Amino acid sequence: MRIFKIVLVVISVVLIGVAILFYKLYQKYQAPIVALPSSSAIFFIPTNSDYHYVLKSLYNQGFVKDTSLLNFVAELKKYPQKVKPGRYRLQNEMNANQLVNMLRSGRQDPVMFTFNNIRFLPKLAGLAAAKLELDSAKLMSMLTNRPLLDSIGFTPETAIALFIPNTYEFFWNTSELEFVERMHKEYKKFWSENRTSKAMDMSLSPIEVSILASIIQEETNKTDEMSRMAGVLVNRLRRNMKLQADPTARYAYGDFSVKRILTDYTLIESPYNTYHIFGLPPDPICMPEQKAIDAVLNFEKNSYLYYCARADGSGYHEFAENHSQHIRNANAYHSYLRKLNIRR
Repeated sequence: MRIFKIVLVVISVVLIGVAILFYKLYQKYQAPIVALPSSSAIFFIPTNSDYHYVLKSLYNQGFVKDTSLLNFVAELKKYPQKVKPGRYRLQNEMNANQLVNMLRSGRQDPVMFTFNNIRFLPKLAGLAAAKLELDSAKLMSMLTNRPLLDSIGFTPETAIALFIPNTYEFFWNTSELEFVERMHKEYKKFWSENRTSKAMDMSLSPIEVSILASIIQEETNKTDEMSRMAGVLVNRLRRNMKLQADPTARYAYGDFSVKRILTDYTLIESPYNTYHIFGLPPDPICMPEQKAIDAVLNFEKNSYLYYCARADGSGYHEFAENHSQHIRNANAYHSYLRKLNIRR
């Protein structure tokens, strides 16, 4: 009986010791290993990185002071074989288990990418490369790849119409091809059955609507007059009149700083200059925003054939039904420019 009590005491002591050991291990396991100067920080894992890169980077960037416990947990959860690239948001005082679970699952912090006010695709490619892991040169290569663009209904010339300015959520490690595919998905979502039907009723394709919208966007930043201006351009197209839109002459000239379109600019022989050609330019002269596209699709049905900037610096336009009325408006505006000494 006495021996039994001794054995029982020994077993109890051992169990208590094991319990204490496991408790201390559990405490260490749950102890924070991420130490940040603020509540959170961004940690990047580039594509093709291995586990050693992750461990070294966490230490070198000062996110984790001691990697021994992290390494133990990572090995336990087989993270070294499951490294996933991306942009991760570390929270201050994360423990090893939380950190490994986040990295192992690829639970990224997304990037909000906004673009607008773009005339040429290289600018978009540069903005994308500054926000995402992708390479701007590789992206531009895809945006000039005829077979690829042909498969989604575009050409290198019309590719700018693929992009609908907005704010989009991306994973940081989005590839160049994934970027194009995502934008095509957003394009198809934007061009709903309702919008497509309105374009068909106008006898225009979505790309042609974007071309008109790009002209309007370059003409005015006043949303409340865009549909009226669209009505003017639609009227001119239907009457087989040249659009004679100043932004197209500026685009053909290639200097976007000019404020006054002189006669020499209107004489430029270019497929983009609507003083020179009938109909629409071959592709958009900028990346039209949603409001400009919708202004075309919902154009005001009016009898105006002309518009001219108001002679008051407001940014609004005067609209005219006939040429003589337009000339009076134009003379007033030119007089206004001369008073401001604006020559070009």
